[in-house]
Amino acid sequence: MGTAGIKIKIMPVSPETDLEKIKKEAKEIIEEKGGKNREYAEEPIAFGLKAVIAFFEWPEEKELEEVENSLKNIENVNSVQIVDMRRLF
Repeated sequence: MGTAGIKIKIMPVSPETDLEKIKKEAKEIIEEKGGKNREYAEEPIAFGLKAVIAFFEWPEEKELEEVENSLKNIENVNSVQIVDMRRLF
């Protein structure tokens, strides 16, 4: 099997949430579960609220559900959504 490029949107509970803390914890979770971190960005949503966009490499043969559930359990995270998934060459 190959490697997939995964882009996940992590929504905080409020505009005052520390996004750097969310990024740090997300990086640790993804590495721990077998992924390889590539890039993290912030995407403006509305009224000062910003989402964290995580892009990472993931082995195609592994399920993503465990990573999603772990990211949802980060303090001050409201929701997690996969926004893009594609095979990397």
